[in-house]
Amino acid sequence: MARRNQTVISQFLLLGLPISPEDQHLFYALFLAMYLTTILGNLIIILLIQLDSRLHTPMYFFLSNLSFADFCLSSVTMPKLLQNMQSQDPSISYAGCLTQLYFFLFFGAFENFLLVAMAYDRYVAICFPLHYTSIMSPKLCVGLVVFSWVLTTFHGMIHTLLMARLSFCDDNVIPHYFCDMSPLLKLACSDTHDNEMVIFIVGGPIIVLPFLLIIVSYARIVSSIFKVPSSQGISKAFSTCGSHLSVVSLFYGTVIGLYLCPSADNSHVKKTVVSLMYTIITPMLNPFIYSLRNRDMKGALERVVFKKQISSFL
Repeated sequence: MARRNQTVISQFLLLGLPISPEDQHLFYALFLAMYLTTILGNLIIILLIQLDSRLHTPMYFFLSNLSFADFCLSSVTMPKLLQNMQSQDPSISYAGCLTQLYFFLFFGAFENFLLVAMAYDRYVAICFPLHYTSIMSPKLCVGLVVFSWVLTTFHGMIHTLLMARLSFCDDNVIPHYFCDMSPLLKLACSDTHDNEMVIFIVGGPIIVLPFLLIIVSYARIVSSIFKVPSSQGISKAFSTCGSHLSVVSLFYGTVIGLYLCPSADNSHVKKTVVSLMYTIITPMLNPFIYSLRNRDMKGALERVVFKKQISSFL
């Protein structure tokens, strides 16, 4: 029988990152700069897409939602991390911990489905260009995003509610910089079988299936373009898939490795460092890889800046 707690846990202590005290200020400045870059980059993308009518297309509709997801995913963990690096009290309330867990799961899963929608959009655009407008209708695009919101709400809610059912003993130290499922399950002194079963059952449709759909979509794109015997077609294939797949591999590789294929010899330090890849680094890189290197986005930025300069002279 699993042990039941004899005390009520009102808060947890986040150990944070494995950084020596003398390096705290340096890493604080580094993570603050990365967080501000993430916020600024994703806000610029959202504003440009809203302000420039030429970007009111399915691809950029999904991009704006992806930037919103990155903005929120980073904001779920980074402010608390920065606060704890400057504070002598790295505590987080029980309710705050579950709230952070819910929104982390929500926006992480939301990004999964958006990456699938973006891959499908590129697949239709390249493989069925004559039918692109009719297939990727505004109704379908909105429907895909709304469907993603519904699924991710269910995903975050079921894990959070199952976590709320667990009992926790005197040990309330979380060897992480945010409230994640794995360290919380290890702290529980009640039976976690139901939680672990749901992680593997729900993890397939939420993580593995979207990843496989993305790979299949881009494989079909490459296959379609290689049928056109021209260097321009091959160049278009790599420009379409290369940057996207690099971030997809970075994001899904770390997530699948941590949650679906956990290793017994994985140290807390290793897991914490790997978590930085998809909670901090990936949201920061996405604006550059998906949009800021894109000609349409650069053109939109130039038009918005030029229009602002013209209006200032009038």
